[in-house]
Amino acid sequence: MVTERILEDEELGRMIIRVNIRARRLTFRTREDAIHVTVPPGTTMLEVENAVEQLRPRLKIARQKQARPLIDLDFRIDAEFFKLSLVSGQRERFLSHSELGEMRIVCPPDADFEDEKLQAWLRKVIEEALRRNAKIILPPRLYALSLQHGLSYKSVKINSSSGRWGSCSARGNINLSYYLVLLPKHLIDYVLLHELAHTREMNHGERFWALLDKLTDGKALALRNELRQHRTDLY
Repeated sequence: MVTERILEDEELGRMIIRVNIRARRLTFRTREDAIHVTVPPGTTMLEVENAVEQLRPRLKIARQKQARPLIDLDFRIDAEFFKLSLVSGQRERFLSHSELGEMRIVCPPDADFEDEKLQAWLRKVIEEALRRNAKIILPPRLYALSLQHGLSYKSVKINSSSGRWGSCSARGNINLSYYLVLLPKHLIDYVLLHELAHTREMNHGERFWALLDKLTDGKALALRNELRQHRTDLY
């Protein structure tokens, strides 16, 4: 195994695996950017994957607690294609006002934002708004880029993946996470072009990266590194 490797798990998100000559066993530490895995020299990827599966329930809970900030009156999303704000109102129930690219939630004056059920409900409301926006924004942009570069696909679907931004099947079916609308436009285009490139090159070999580099005016590596600073989840 190389000294460092990055894996993307559809459920757990990014995992950074590092070899430490002093390590005697596998250790998992959940941080804001990823799950950091320290392994002894000679550890195989199969051993890492088996450990992840055994610890998956605990890792999922730890990841959620680490990754999810409290949604309260200070919570904001100010992305290029989606803006969210929460304000205090006078009524005893929550009200939401949503339109393309913007959502406003009016909260009761005595709202208990520490309540887990309330947090789950708020996330569900916001995620549904993201899904609606993504269905309007992403398919037309994908279609425009496919025409521009002559890369056809069979279908496109919007999903709730929190582990990957998008995927493309061997049949040309493209899946896109609705969290894409939280990215700036140039990174949205990078992800869409990445999946369109897979309609011609299904793996991540040299020909794939050469094609993607051509599609992005020589910026594929820089855009990939920039995308890694973002995550498929709410801020």
